[in-house]
Parts: sequence; C-alpha cells; structure tokens
Amino acid sequence: MPVNFDLNDLYAFRALVEFGNFRLAAESICLSQSALSRRIDKLETTLGIKLFERTTRRVTLTLKGHAFAQRSEKLLADFEEVMADLSEISLARTGLITVACVPSAAYYFMPSIIRLFQARYPKVRVKLIDSSAANVYDAVIGGQADFGISFSSRSQPDVHFQPLMDDPYVAACRRDHPIAGKKSLSWQAFYQYEWVGLDKTSGNRNLLDQALQAIMPEKPCVCETRHVTTMLGMVEAGLGIAAVPAMSMPGYDHALLMAVPLTDPQVKRTVGLLRKNGRMLSHIASELENLIIEQYQRL
Repeated sequence: MPVNFDLNDLYAFRALVEFGNFRLAAESICLSQSALSRRIDKLETTLGIKLFERTTRRVTLTLKGHAFAQRSEKLLADFEEVMADLSEISLARTGLITVACVPSAAYYFMPSIIRLFQARYPKVRVKLIDSSAANVYDAVIGGQADFGISFSSRSQPDVHFQPLMDDPYVAACRRDHPIAGKKSLSWQAFYQYEWVGLDKTSGNRNLLDQALQAIMPEKPCVCETRHVTTMLGMVEAGLGIAAVPAMSMPGYDHALLMAVPLTDPQVKRTVGLLRKNGRMLSHIASELENLIIEQYQRL
C-alpha cells in the first residue's frame, strides 16, 4: 500500500481520538475544523477503512480505528523518542569554532559570549584570533576563521559585513582624573590633557585620523600602543587618558576606569560580523554567530 499521509495527519488523528470532538481537537493542534476534517478524510481514504463513527455530539473510533490508534500511537512514540535522542546528541556535539576578532571586542565582550555558549555546548571549543582589523579580514578570507568580528570603514567585495551596532568613541580615564566628573568632553579639550595614542598600524587610528582631520592635538601623545586593550592598561597606570571605542570599556562598576563621551564631533565605528562570500557555516558555528547577534542587541 502506498503511504500517502504524513506525521501531521497522524497527529491530527491522535488529537481527534483524545478529544472526541472536531472543534476541541482542531484547537489543540492549531488547525481549523475543516483542515482537521480533511486530514482525517485523507487518512481514511489512504487506508481504505472507516476510522470514526460521527454523531452530532460525539466522534468515536470504529473497531478498525481502535486497532489503527494503537499502532499509530506506537509509531508516534518511537518517532518522538528518536527526535529526543537526536536532540541529546546535538547538545553533546563536539568540534572547534574559530573566530577572528579585534581586541577591543574580544577583551570584555567575547568572554561572556563564550561562557554562555559553552553552557549550551560544553564539548565545543572556541578559538579566538584576537588581532587587528586587517588581520581579522585576512583570517576570514584565508579560511583560518569561520567568521570574524570587526569594524568596517569601507565595503569589501569578497566578504559579507553584517552590521551589529554603532560604537562611539569615549575618553577612558581613571576615576581620580580631572575629567572624571564631566558629562562630555570635546576632542579639542581632550587633547589638552596627557593622552595615550595608537600607532599608524591600528585600524582605530586610521578611522580617527579621517574623522578628526580638522582638529590638531595641543601636545603629542605620551605613549603609542598598537591595541586599545594596551591603551587601557596605560590609562589604569595613570599615564593619561585615551580615546577608545565604548565597547572596549569595562562595566560601570570597574574600580579604576570610567568613560566620558567625546563630542564635537561624535565619532563612531560600525561593529559587525564578517563572513567570506559563498562560505556556508556549520550548524554549530551558526549557533555561535546567532548568540553573538542576540547579545549585541542587548547592549
């Protein structure tokens, strides 16, 4: 006998057996009464038997309907057990996901992401390539990373960039610094203090140089570093203040550091996900990517 029905038809049958009423059965599986009736008719036609006796008040099983109900219930139970087993296998899956990430996103943001992810997938390892924006791009294009987290100042033809958030630059300072009590600080005022800068290999430096061409620092920086995270260490040590992306800052409860918004002009970078065009992610890598998107939306 050809099988011309599917699992949804069996679930419809089970609902009608349970409730003995088309309206209640249809509501229980979110179908209209007419759609439920069509599924039952389809089953009876395919099987060549009458499954139900219908009256104005009640729907009851025929003798052959009783026999089919017992067999179909076992079939559905077996199917649901298999799906449950597959779900457990999915949760226990193993593997390695490699993410290339600019350090300013990796330092405070990614640890919480990885902690959440490993709670869901404890046997999956995550490798972070924390490097400059240029190196993140190269790792994604070269296949060393499944995907990347970086900021974009221009479109690249061989990668897909999915924006996640606008990340404004702020002045990082110690809580005992003179600017710590200010609600905001202009760039011109920022450069009147001792400040720590980035060298010309930094993507953040290039972005700021383009945005602040009309503003000349009052004095040269006291120290140059390559990464934002190193700048924050210099600020903690009391060497001066630093212009950093807001997302690179620790939380508001940090014992030493705080952020003051920078204005005139307000400079932002767009942080997003990088994926090589045409590359399909594994299921587990997609799960991590989705978690990152979800957590960024909460920032």
